[in-house]
Amino acid sequence: MILKLKDGDVKIELFPDVAPKHVERIKALAKEGKYDNVVFHRVIDGFMAQTGDVKNGNSSLPDYNLQMAGTGGSDLPDLKAEFSKIPHIKGTLSMARSQDPNSANSQFFICLEAAPHLDGQYTAFGKVIEGMEFVDKIKRGEPASDPDKIISFK
Repeated sequence: MILKLKDGDVKIELFPDVAPKHVERIKALAKEGKYDNVVFHRVIDGFMAQTGDVKNGNSSLPDYNLQMAGTGGSDLPDLKAEFSKIPHIKGTLSMARSQDPNSANSQFFICLEAAPHLDGQYTAFGKVIEGMEFVDKIKRGEPASDPDKIISFK
């Protein structure tokens, strides 16, 4: 898949053999264009860049409120965890969730550095294979003022 950002295209390899339900969800939402214009609402230097709140994070919707970005998911039900031995290293894509391991929905993050404390606790579903330099340029903040957004995800 291609994650189009302001600075360039990021090529993503998905892991359908490791996290089939999560990959299916990401692909379905992306195919519907749900990730287009969704902001990176939580970007922590040396850790990760989080996005994917298709309900509250779409900056092109008339009721968009940056303070609500990161509090929602999609209209689809939450997913059961698909934990694996895939390490959370720089470039790993993994699903965001609440304290409930079975609460992943549409939000995901990209590791900016290794985060071994997340291994086996979050569902890793893909990795960046080209364009990590563009992910590294995403504005930092929780949220950043005028945050970067996904242009498209196909």
